[in-house]
Amino acid sequence: MISHARMPVLVFAAVVAAMLAACNPRASAPNAAVPAPAASGVTPSTSRMPEGSGCAGDVARFRAVLANDAEVGHLTQSVFARATADLDKATQACVAGRDGDARAQVAATRRRYGYP
Repeated sequence: MISHARMPVLVFAAVVAAMLAACNPRASAPNAAVPAPAASGVTPSTSRMPEGSGCAGDVARFRAVLANDAEVGHLTQSVFARATADLDKATQACVAGRDGDARAQVAATRRRYGYP
């Protein structure tokens, strides 16, 4: 037999168990399919960085980082537009054969927008 002193503890435990079961959809409906949460703000595991060397590779990789950050919601479209406009200037310098200038522009753009 259960003592009267333990009765409130058992009632409390039963209430907590019922509340936890209500929070777990599988406990209340074992065959119910629970959709996976959408991965917001996370880079997909299939994402790959562009390859390449010199200033062209530097520009392509940072452009990919910016595009990913905008896509997952870490950058606003206005910041993305300004940063890519800065990278367009670095691309022009790279195409013109000014590798050092282009790399310096990429580094400056990274710093300006808070990237290491």
